Amino acid sequence: MNEYGLPALPCYLNGAFTTLDQAKISVMDRGFIFGDGVYEVVPVYAGKPFRFAQHMARLARSLTELRIPNPMTEQEWRGVVDHLVTAYAKTLDKPATDTDQLVYIQVTRGVAMRDHAMVPGLQPTVFATSNKITPPPAADRAAGVKCITADDFRWKKAHIKAVSLLGAVMSRQMSVDAGAAETIMFRDGFLSEGASANVWIVKDGVVLGAPKDNLVLEGIRYGLLEQLCADAGLQFELRRISRDEVFAADEVLLSNASKELLAVTQLDGKPIGNGRPGPIYDKLYAGYQRAKQSS
Repeated sequence: MNEYGLPALPCYLNGAFTTLDQAKISVMDRGFIFGDGVYEVVPVYAGKPFRFAQHMARLARSLTELRIPNPMTEQEWRGVVDHLVTAYAKTLDKPATDTDQLVYIQVTRGVAMRDHAMVPGLQPTVFATSNKITPPPAADRAAGVKCITADDFRWKKAHIKAVSLLGAVMSRQMSVDAGAAETIMFRDGFLSEGASANVWIVKDGVVLGAPKDNLVLEGIRYGLLEQLCADAGLQFELRRISRDEVFAADEVLLSNASKELLAVTQLDGKPIGNGRPGPIYDKLYAGYQRAKQSS
């Protein structure tokens, strides 16, 4: 470990593979100065990246929004990810196929003297690393989790997976302070998303989610849940969802790369449905596990 206590885990930085304890960037990197960059988090099951093409498509969309050139092709990104997955597995003395991991990718605009304007012609800073994936404990799977609500005070470009995550940090800390699993946010009385997860409700057998617009980050599980619902014969709909509808839902679900799919059984101290994970969650979670095995 270095002076910051970082382990010697494998990482990639600007064209070279190194380790976290050795990697360095300029203090004038715009990701450090302005949060001027984007990121992706790719889950890896049995050594294979899950829905990799969808993650690369979202990375490309976010880069385009910020006018940062994509520094690699999808094939080149895959090469970096595969190398990191193998390297991390070696730190565990395991073959990659015996590991589940989480690969973090970050691209910033690059290094320049401080100026708010988008400096043209910079070489993007590219960083990636892999570590263990930490799924929710079995007790949370069995009983569901409690969450709290808050007004969504973040900016109106939530569809960009930007590294400037101070709003999410503050929202997530609210749930930590309350001993809750997540903060579910509402903008003008309508559901947006969680601090670090998309939010879904189930009512009368219909799975409902917020629209894919600038107020919500389109999680990779948007497309996956639509597919899982189709496979299970469930109706899937995206529309504005009021706060009252969330509290009156039969089920509330969270989704992200590490949680996969998780039932919310208590919200602001009030039970959701019967206070237990529901049958739609059970169906979709089972389908999610099958999708992981077939990826």
